Amino acid sequence: MKIEGRTVVITGASRGIGAATARVFANAGANVALLARGGDEIAAIAGEIGSRAIAIPCNVARYSDVERAMQVVAETFGPVDILIGNAGTIGPMAPIADTDPEEWGQTADVNLKGVYYGMRSVLPGMIAAGSGTIITVSSGAAHNAVQGWSAYCTSKAAAYMLTRSAHLEYGGQGVRVLGLSPGTVATEMQRVIKDSGVGPVAQLDWSVHIPPEWPARALLWMCSPDADAYLGTDVSLREETIRRAVGLIP
Repeated sequence: MKIEGRTVVITGASRGIGAATARVFANAGANVALLARGGDEIAAIAGEIGSRAIAIPCNVARYSDVERAMQVVAETFGPVDILIGNAGTIGPMAPIADTDPEEWGQTADVNLKGVYYGMRSVLPGMIAAGSGTIITVSSGAAHNAVQGWSAYCTSKAAAYMLTRSAHLEYGGQGVRVLGLSPGTVATEMQRVIKDSGVGPVAQLDWSVHIPPEWPARALLWMCSPDADAYLGTDVSLREETIRRAVGLIP
């Protein structure tokens, strides 16, 4: 896919992977729509990028918010060509019997419903156009349970199955659907994990986490036909072959 002039929507774009992705895609010539609850943060990033960017405050756990945001994008840049479903949260971090039910449900709302709402909003246009790319930022936790992370693991596993379902249903109509499992990334979420002390990831030294620019560059690469072998599944940025294909290592 030629990126220049394409319209890209990025959820959870106020920091970390989302913010880095907005910059990478804009530098490649795309029009980027930054969605997040933190309106001031995305406004600052959009202002830094310039006319290629628009900031739209949005709670991905509310379909009305997502639908309205997509309408604003269409009015500003035209139809959505690429959707990066990056918004995510990790709490509550505790054994299941000790978790707060409301907080557990909120994680499911963001990590699963937020992904579904984004897909639901852009799929009709992509189907009509016979083209489009939907990438969900996944996790190794979608495939392996982590003690104390039941809400995160469960919601990420469900979102992975949603990726597979969307590919099964629309892959034959020109819509590319896949996920990125980036590994551990030096973001605010990793600080939350570190401070919690829950699970093996909390014990990792900060130096082992990759910079958010790495998954951002991987997401750009995944919009090209080079990643077609991974449609309907997750690309793992832990794999050396993927890092080499993206150009992160020689």
